[in-house]
Amino acid sequence: MINVFSKFDTLNILIIGDVMMDSYLWGAVERISPEAPVPIISVKKRENRLGGAANVALNVQSLGATPLICSVIGNDTEGKAFLHLLEEHQLSAEGMIVAEGRPTTVKTRVIGQNQQMLRIDEETDALLHQTLREELFGRIIGILQNTEIHAIIFEDYDKGVISEDLISAVVVEAKARQIITVVDPKRRNFLHYKDVTLFKPNLKELREGLKMEIDMRQSEPLEAAASELQHALKADHIMVTLSELGVFMQSASRREIIPAHIRKIADVSGAGDTVIATAAVCMAGGLDVFKTAAVANLAGGLVCEHVGVVSIDKDTLLKEALKL
Repeated sequence: MINVFSKFDTLNILIIGDVMMDSYLWGAVERISPEAPVPIISVKKRENRLGGAANVALNVQSLGATPLICSVIGNDTEGKAFLHLLEEHQLSAEGMIVAEGRPTTVKTRVIGQNQQMLRIDEETDALLHQTLREELFGRIIGILQNTEIHAIIFEDYDKGVISEDLISAVVVEAKARQIITVVDPKRRNFLHYKDVTLFKPNLKELREGLKMEIDMRQSEPLEAAASELQHALKADHIMVTLSELGVFMQSASRREIIPAHIRKIADVSGAGDTVIATAAVCMAGGLDVFKTAAVANLAGGLVCEHVGVVSIDKDTLLKEALKL
């Protein structure tokens, strides 16, 4: 395990998907509004963080690997702030496209007494215009030609950056270059991710994507759903995150539920980003898929101990992984 974690420092991970700004208003609730039965937050601090696919990049970076993001933001104040945050975190912007007439996605979380009380979303989920899709694919090809990429992550938040034709074209390029592909899906493109290495929905996404009920009191429905999905996508591996129940991992010849570790959960925001980043880096580092699932599951639990979206700490993760 130590050798695998050491190898992380040599890896380049390409992340394709929807980026966003995670904005926070931190404060205290001391009274109820006289205008309506709602709490009044007395704001003590404002903070902007990289979110979505950019949070995946931060997790990849925290694990020691080098992330490169390909995405689209708006030519607006929030987009400029986003690029500034990339610079602050020493993340490359070579794969970023600034688009006119398209807003930068911003999710504002209002937190009082260390609890999230409200979230405000500013966004569009419209698919990119054809010219933007072509420009984005051009950026991806440019990075693949100029940099040795060890894994590609599709981080799909259904905000329109990822499309069926983009998925297909990138997977073809990845296979030609023998690059592993891992997917954190959402509903719109759920069944478009054909021939990928690892497909990682959560239980809700699995139910919605396959339009079936899955009773977690029995193992058979989950196994049947995963098998149906694996057959439909021709994916090498299926990993389903099950929140407090852990993760379900299935390959061609083996399946297993890896239980979650008992944690004091403060906030689940961003846990999925941590899981997919850890899975990609572990697989690119040569760890087998079932050990990868166990380490990714562990990483997701660790970040849930913190309020807000935070990145995994490599040293803490290694220490915990060595106990497994």
